[in-house]
Amino acid sequence: MDRRDFLLGTAAVALAGVGAWAFSRLGSVQPARAETFEVQKTDAEWKSQLTPEQYAVLRQEDTEYPGTSPLLNEHRKGVFACAGCELPLYASETKFDSGTGWPSFWQALPNAIGTHEDRTLGMVRVECHCRRCGGHLGHIFDDGPPPTGKRHCINGVALNFQAAAA
Repeated sequence: MDRRDFLLGTAAVALAGVGAWAFSRLGSVQPARAETFEVQKTDAEWKSQLTPEQYAVLRQEDTEYPGTSPLLNEHRKGVFACAGCELPLYASETKFDSGTGWPSFWQALPNAIGTHEDRTLGMVRVECHCRRCGGHLGHIFDDGPPPTGKRHCINGVALNFQAAAA
């Protein structure tokens, strides 16, 4: 094999990988977007209300960089609410340090979140979103602590912390 064949072969493999990734994204329209939510706003309204980072996560299902959320170090008593509509989502008592770089909780508040199967990135995950506005929060995994064994791995920019009254 000469250098040209090696480079062409490497390029073909790389293109096949990109093609497979792009194909996995096709048809992966998230059901959360098809649902009807209590809070509905135009795209322009969401963009004017949210920071660019919040918009990317809540409305476009992006992910913040791990370790960047100030909420990782939030240990006061209170409630973590949706940054899009202020619906209380997680009690501070359910927050734990998962070591992942994202705020993690072992349980959501009752009737706070919705879920659906997420098949993006070539894997099957459970996506969670605010049940009132549909804002993307993160994903739920089965490697959390007792009593639920769940880890709600949540983007900090999708949340606002509301401290309990002293």
